[in-house]
Amino acid sequence: MKNQALFIKKIRLKTLVLLLFSSVFIVFSQTNNPILTSATPDAAFILGNPDYKAISYGGYRSNSRDVQPTVEEIVQDLKILAALGYRLIRTYNVHFPFAENILKAIGNLKNQDPDFEMYMMLGVWINCKGAWTARPNHEEEDLESNTEEIKKAIALVQKYPEIVKVISVGNEARVHWAQSYFVPTKVILKWVNFLQDLKMSHQIPPSLWITSSDDYASWGGGDVSYHEPELEKLVEAVDFISIHTYPFHNTHYNPDFWNLKKESVTKYNKKQLIDSAMYRARDFAINQYLKVKNYVNGLGLNKPIHIGETGWATNSSDLYGNTGTAAADEYKQALYYKLMNDWSNKNNTTVVFFEAFDEVWKNAEDPLHSENHFGLFTLKGNAKFALWDAIDNQKLKNLTREKKTIQKTFGGDDALLWTNTLIPPKQ
Repeated sequence: MKNQALFIKKIRLKTLVLLLFSSVFIVFSQTNNPILTSATPDAAFILGNPDYKAISYGGYRSNSRDVQPTVEEIVQDLKILAALGYRLIRTYNVHFPFAENILKAIGNLKNQDPDFEMYMMLGVWINCKGAWTARPNHEEEDLESNTEEIKKAIALVQKYPEIVKVISVGNEARVHWAQSYFVPTKVILKWVNFLQDLKMSHQIPPSLWITSSDDYASWGGGDVSYHEPELEKLVEAVDFISIHTYPFHNTHYNPDFWNLKKESVTKYNKKQLIDSAMYRARDFAINQYLKVKNYVNGLGLNKPIHIGETGWATNSSDLYGNTGTAAADEYKQALYYKLMNDWSNKNNTTVVFFEAFDEVWKNAEDPLHSENHFGLFTLKGNAKFALWDAIDNQKLKNLTREKKTIQKTFGGDDALLWTNTLIPPKQ
């Protein structure tokens, strides 16, 4: 009886899988619009091109994603980003209206100005079974929710092929510390291959690039526990590799590169000490990139590698403020931003900076938590130090957020900014 029950359970599971996959294919049978070859540049042209700067964009203005940004609000944000030279924005999921509203906003702007350019790296969120509960099952995916994400992404690509240039399957879904939701590599591989098959049959544009965005370690640049046959297959399956690197977080978790030597504290001034730490932070990030590159090359593959996410927070009530590693402030963010942009332009490697605007929903209970303060702009739209020169150069003139013109943080007072700049701790 036990074996019979187990057999029935397996049959039911297989039936569910078939039904869910079938529902994905229904998307195509119901569409009457062919996938047109767009005159807009494709991912192969955009990625690595210094003229197409990239940034993560979450336009949420409230402490809850229940309050979705309107198309009009998104239009305001996109005008700001376009004025700064951003042409590629990255999103993370499609189960809220937000992603489609961005696409609508871009369409509205293109209707107003045919020369307006903005493209999307569309994120698809992937969860394990029981994600975000007390008992996540990391061996199984949440097939129903993941299938719905894929279906929605496909529908958006079909509707906006001239805007969506990349689909990223999963966000830090394979890194071991993502305890709330991570899945085995085979899950991501399955969905990447599924989308690649749709490209082959021209059900989505063949020029669309498919990737997965994950921590550098998950892409083979870290612990050997990630070096498995499924990872090799995934590296081969994606069109490019999208890695995350965060020296900001590693000022706590791996601080050797960050802490100041005692002898240097008396030898150099405050700016020299901070600048030297930030150059080491830049080198730390690039070293993680090179570790992934070495792993990929070791597989005999020549796969494009881009940094799909990196950034620097400007406030921290957690591990990175004045009672922690002293990493979080606007001066350090600005220097990291400049150093990574310089490296990006020199090496023809896209760096997706995280992120455009501060978002408070990420840790609504602690407004000063670092996760709320990675934006180049504050929630109200003030430009942090990294963008003060854009104010000086009139790039943001007459642009508004929350009905307010863009102003400098700290009232543009350099001295006040500097008093809020922290020196890294001594070894």
